[in-house]
Amino acid sequence: MPHRPVTVQPPSPTGGRRVRVDGEILGLAHNVADVAEFLRRAGLDIEPEDVTASPLIDWRGVGPEHWGPETVS
Repeated sequence: MPHRPVTVQPPSPTGGRRVRVDGEILGLAHNVADVAEFLRRAGLDIEPEDVTASPLIDWRGVGPEHWGPETVS
């Protein structure tokens, strides 16, 4: 599988996290399963259970356990 930069942005003020591959916005994820589905549609087959530990994904701000509109310091 070729390396394609994947970033998951910090939670938005209204909840959810923007997912990008190669700089292209794939959508607003509300959980790990959403991230896995966006990546599948982009041709990167990663199982939902592997998303949190994948070295392909750069989790910005906070880790994969944060999805809501909580304040991030």
